[in-house]
Amino acid sequence: MDERDWLAERFETHRAHLRAVAYRMLGSPSEADDAVQEAWLRLSRSAADEVTNLGGWLTTVVGRVCLDMLRSRTSRREDPLDDHVPETDRDAADPERDVLLADAVGPALLVVLDALSPAERIAFVLHDMFAVPFTDIAPIVGRSPTAARQLASRARRRVRGAAVPDGDRSRQRKVVDAFLAASRGGDFAALLAVLDPDVVLHADEVAVRGAAASADRGAPTLAVEQRGAPTVAETFAGRATAARPALLGGAPGAVWAPDGTPRVAFAFTVRDGRITAIDVVADPDRLARLDVVLLDG
Repeated sequence: MDERDWLAERFETHRAHLRAVAYRMLGSPSEADDAVQEAWLRLSRSAADEVTNLGGWLTTVVGRVCLDMLRSRTSRREDPLDDHVPETDRDAADPERDVLLADAVGPALLVVLDALSPAERIAFVLHDMFAVPFTDIAPIVGRSPTAARQLASRARRRVRGAAVPDGDRSRQRKVVDAFLAASRGGDFAALLAVLDPDVVLHADEVAVRGAAASADRGAPTLAVEQRGAPTVAETFAGRATAARPALLGGAPGAVWAPDGTPRVAFAFTVRDGRITAIDVVADPDRLARLDVVLLDG
């Protein structure tokens, strides 16, 4: 066995892990494969015999590749963090919950991850899902370990509202169908009944701009974030007449697809029989990464 074959064999023992890391960072199987392939190319061009921890080295490389790919998707500004802002107890990682988060990479969570800044997403995924220490994450995102911890904390606050949803897809579908029926019928009481009291509605900037431009045609007024069942119910009461049930990555959701092409997607997080989060996605690039299947109804 020559040196390249030996190196390829070692790399293959890490491929599944690297792909899992890349998929959770990117939310796209094809992009995850591209990131893993780039990691192999960098390994093949490096002095591999000097790498003492190949798994850690490859995870770091994949992290950097994914960060570049995420940054190329968006011009979203990443606000600098104060390296000395302490992490609160509320924001600290909960190991038991983090195990659940790692298994909860469904469509709603992927939508939420896609709304994070690239550095937040990298820090959260590497630390909370794969237990990479902040001392190793810091050079990937170009921050101090303390700032990297803050990135993960900020991401964790956002993610917790969408993680660990009900696993029963048929139960989720009933809840989403009830929401759509109540919305179409303008039944405010029925909407309140299906929404969690602390429900959070998130909309991307494209959806917000589109709603503002269509306000004179009865489109709902959207903000980047709206909280509470009464506010969210008011937003959707009588407004979902054109929304169609759909599967988003296999999970029940809804889309507005006037010509058969999804223009706006609604990803729901359902827990304990109620909707706890709704994410409205209208950005074409983000929509393209959702596996949308239109349903009758």
